[in-house]
Amino acid sequence: MATVIDNTFTTTTGKAPVPPQRPKAAGGPAGVMLPWLRAQAINVTRHAAALRPFKEDEFGSGAEAPTAGHIQAVNKLITGLRSGLLEMSGKVSKATTATVEAPSTERLQDLMRKKAHAHQWVRAIEKIWDFYFELFGLRQTRYAKWLLSCDRIGLDCYRASYLGLAVARSIPAPPPFSYMATGFSPATFRRGIPLKRLGKQLNPFPLIQLPYHRMVNPWTLGAVLHEISHNLQNDLGLSRDIPRTVGLRLLRAGASRQVARTWVRWNREMFADMSGVLLGGPCFVGSLMDILARGPETVVYYSSRGPHPTPYLRMLINTELLRRLGFESESRQYGKAWKRIYPSPSSGNIPPALVKSFAEICPIAVDAMCFQPYRSLGNRSLAKVLNFGGKEQQMIEEASRRLAAGVDPGIVPERFLVGAVRMALDRRLARPEVLAKNFYKALASG
Repeated sequence: MATVIDNTFTTTTGKAPVPPQRPKAAGGPAGVMLPWLRAQAINVTRHAAALRPFKEDEFGSGAEAPTAGHIQAVNKLITGLRSGLLEMSGKVSKATTATVEAPSTERLQDLMRKKAHAHQWVRAIEKIWDFYFELFGLRQTRYAKWLLSCDRIGLDCYRASYLGLAVARSIPAPPPFSYMATGFSPATFRRGIPLKRLGKQLNPFPLIQLPYHRMVNPWTLGAVLHEISHNLQNDLGLSRDIPRTVGLRLLRAGASRQVARTWVRWNREMFADMSGVLLGGPCFVGSLMDILARGPETVVYYSSRGPHPTPYLRMLINTELLRRLGFESESRQYGKAWKRIYPSPSSGNIPPALVKSFAEICPIAVDAMCFQPYRSLGNRSLAKVLNFGGKEQQMIEEASRRLAAGVDPGIVPERFLVGAVRMALDRRLARPEVLAKNFYKALASG
């Protein structure tokens, strides 16, 4: 029996018990050091192993899931980077073994250098792995069908472009891949260019970034046609020929070098608009007007370095193409509406030489870009490759009525449904929420 005396325990024999002993740290500091050293090699090796290639069915098996081609392209990128990381992790493991055997300061510091180098690689590869993990993961959310719809529009744009060529070209693969990024404007990252978010690694396929507010309102998805067209300019071999042709034509027409240089600087954004019109028709211009119509100070603001035409002039460049395609009524109506909102460009800082020469230069630039033959197109013009006229517009009109009624729009090309839903909205053929639902149903079914 134990009793308490002066806050201590004694036994009935009067002898104090031996207090429990704390476990000693094995070997003092070495008891901490050795397990910690071994953990460093384990951490690096396990991290490298975790940055594995993706499985083909990892993000679903439906039509909205990333295709096998997309998965394979990303895995090729990850595997190539990961092999270097695995080699580094092996060096860390060997250095750890040597350091455990003889933990000198020199060996410890050498191990820390190897560990730091491997960790830098881990972080770089993890950034890339995480980017595609999130990108592909969106295909398992409620927005997967929306993204599939945009994929199919982009694929149709490519098919139309390559079928319209007069000469065979190598077929690019994989096709464009759409993803949603809230808080951003529509954008694209072209195939084969180094991306900052990928650590300057080459992007394996075109990425089409779309904000949520565009996808909620599918009649604004002319943005898909525009962004796809940036990729087409590259894949069709027009990235150099277009600016060269536009610049030479303008100089021959008597434009000043300053004016010609400005139009050449605008060539990529202008091409994306021109191609967008040829892919989607007059309704593309309505979608573009949604974006360009801002406060007057913004619309008439000229940037001496910006790649986009000044918004005031950009809208009128597109109405000029509509006129050339034979849609004179639509061209006139859009132009009239635009100039009613913005009656004069003189309130901004657009160089007077650009404004004064615009009426003469704009038709020449549009002609050079869209109606002149290019060797990479088989000596066809862009307007011939992406042939859009009254027949195509009639298909869009019929599809607009079917979308509004909620019936199958038929064999209409996917890219035409952007114009169809726009036309149905403008003509108030059905409520906006009905049109949006029917639009995505038509594109994502099957």
